[in-house]
Amino acid sequence: MLHGAGLVLVLLAVGSAAGCAISQPTEGLDDERNTIAVAREAGPSVVSVRVSRTAEEDDAGPDEMTEVIGGSGFVVNDEGQIITNFHVIAATVGEAKEDRIDLAPGATLTVSFLGTPEVEHDVRVVGANPDVDLALLELVDPAAAPDPGPIPLGDSDRLQVGQKAIAIGNPFGLHSTVTAGIVSALERERPGLVGIEIPYIQTDAAINPGNSGGPLLDSSGEAVGVNNAILAPAGTFAGIGLAVPSNLVAEAMAELRAGGFSGLAAAAAQLPERPRMGMEVALRVVDYPRGLRAELGLPEHGVVVTDTSADGPAERAGIRRPENVVLVNGRAFPVDIDVITHIDGQRVTRPIDIQRVILGREEGDVVTLRVWRDGTEREVEVALEIVPLGED
Repeated sequence: MLHGAGLVLVLLAVGSAAGCAISQPTEGLDDERNTIAVAREAGPSVVSVRVSRTAEEDDAGPDEMTEVIGGSGFVVNDEGQIITNFHVIAATVGEAKEDRIDLAPGATLTVSFLGTPEVEHDVRVVGANPDVDLALLELVDPAAAPDPGPIPLGDSDRLQVGQKAIAIGNPFGLHSTVTAGIVSALERERPGLVGIEIPYIQTDAAINPGNSGGPLLDSSGEAVGVNNAILAPAGTFAGIGLAVPSNLVAEAMAELRAGGFSGLAAAAAQLPERPRMGMEVALRVVDYPRGLRAELGLPEHGVVVTDTSADGPAERAGIRRPENVVLVNGRAFPVDIDVITHIDGQRVTRPIDIQRVILGREEGDVVTLRVWRDGTEREVEVALEIVPLGED
């Protein structure tokens, strides 16, 4: 769970053939007919995802042997593969291979379809990208399961605030629940599962734990997002739901289909001895209160250096860690800071902007940082070195 502005970011997993044109029903108001039509066409392609994992006996007591998690997903291509959230199936993850991710010992992963919710079909994990909290599943025995066809992915860049949004999923295990609302906001950037920011779609269509991985649909029946999280004071829906934009799904799809783990977080985890600069950038300029930004004269964009490794590459290049902080509404903000505004000429607004550059480099490569300090900017060259994890 991630906390912000007094609210809790709740990832929507719960414990314990839509490609054709929409045909409109003949009765009811226009908006009702559209909702009925979208639910009728897309509903069969939405699945309930069930995860269970039996703990090793040495690690569990008699009442803690099996963990069960519920979520949602939907058929995303003609091969019958299913997209869902990574956090829904994370408990099943075992050894990662180049073309798949094996289930952990004691784990089971199944899906069920509309019309036969009592029938569980085994699925395997093809690929996963924790950066955008996505995973791709496929049926172990496709011939034994329904073939409803895929829900087409829409273009999330064309969304407009105020347009209709329909969610289908399995909140609290209630199979194939349909809710409707609007797109409340776009590019609502918040840290996702692994701390990398996602430009979420915000919606007031009711979603709750168990909706994770289900589609957020527009009035044409296209999936414009994958429902992912809610901001709520008590862990249940309070009018603010978040969905991963469909264009991020489309961008991630090739690597998901190739199999195994993909994304920056996966690359970092698989390269514990990767080259680094030896500094921590845990805050953005925009995280500072507006008044404090003005008082300090901070630049319009950039990330704040919050720590450096002793005698590391960044420290030797003259980059410093902050020595003092001020409290604003009980939160500490470093002052006397270095702010990274560019790396190798590329604009920096988030930590991931730096991570993307560094992950593509080798030990000994030199990167050029533009660093703001006390109202002036200068360029600093940093030679990358192998720095132990936890010291970047």
